Amino acid sequence: MLSMATDYEPGIHDFKSMNDMLNGIGNPDRYLKAIADYGFSHVHWCHHWSGDFMYGESEMAHIGRLLDEYGLQVADVHGSEGREKFWYSPKEYARVEGVKLVKNRVDFCARFGGDAIVMHAYPLPTEPEMAAFVWGQLCKTLDALEPYCVERSVKIAIENLIDFYSVRFDGVPMAEARDNWPLLERLFERYSAEFLGLCYDSGHAHLGYDRMDGLENCLDRLCVLHLHGNDGTDDQHRNMFVNALDWDRMAQLIARSPYNKPISLEVYRGELEDDEASFLQTAFETGNRFSEMVASYR
Repeated sequence: MLSMATDYEPGIHDFKSMNDMLNGIGNPDRYLKAIADYGFSHVHWCHHWSGDFMYGESEMAHIGRLLDEYGLQVADVHGSEGREKFWYSPKEYARVEGVKLVKNRVDFCARFGGDAIVMHAYPLPTEPEMAAFVWGQLCKTLDALEPYCVERSVKIAIENLIDFYSVRFDGVPMAEARDNWPLLERLFERYSAEFLGLCYDSGHAHLGYDRMDGLENCLDRLCVLHLHGNDGTDDQHRNMFVNALDWDRMAQLIARSPYNKPISLEVYRGELEDDEASFLQTAFETGNRFSEMVASYR
């Protein structure tokens, strides 16, 4: 069994063009059919992962019909951190609305049988007073979400990130960018594994240098996978085994972890990839290869 991200065309996180910003929205029918046609059994729901879009009943009912038609199951969901409704905004009115946005994705995930939604929490500011304030806003949000999530058996999975904004907009070299592993460890000390888990993004852990030690330190919280490759210079979301990540070590760590769902790919078809059919076939083949590696270490 393998899981595939639903928005496998270049997404808004690339910040390259307005056209890129239109991917991952709208009717997911074409993507779901293609994912099923190439043999995937599950999806990581990644549509609308960045914005203020709220799923309504008619939209969720339509998605349910598509999943049934194509025989797909939802493994997990990429929640939206929100734009105006940022989930731990310094503006209290926006934070409150951001909590509602996260709850919408929790409801979506629970409805389709998933067990976790992925959320972004960025490295804390370096200035102590501001860091304390941001930490307080984040904890206020998580405190509000904990009972809601536990009641629905849906975890919040915080994704490992680097400080992309500094890299992109302030010109910080990739190797000098701060990652959020210290924040993750601090959050895991505060919140239970029943509520808060880890989404491991293999590409983010290869930016600038190998950051995989963070996975080993938080291995007991692993509950979602975003597997893809890059050359260390950018968040390229390429197919597995294209670049020189330490896939063997990664497979051993996942095999030691509590993770027990299908191996999940967050790969994107970009300028370096072949046509869509070849891209999806390669994704399926390399995903199966890695899944077999993990199984061999269990």
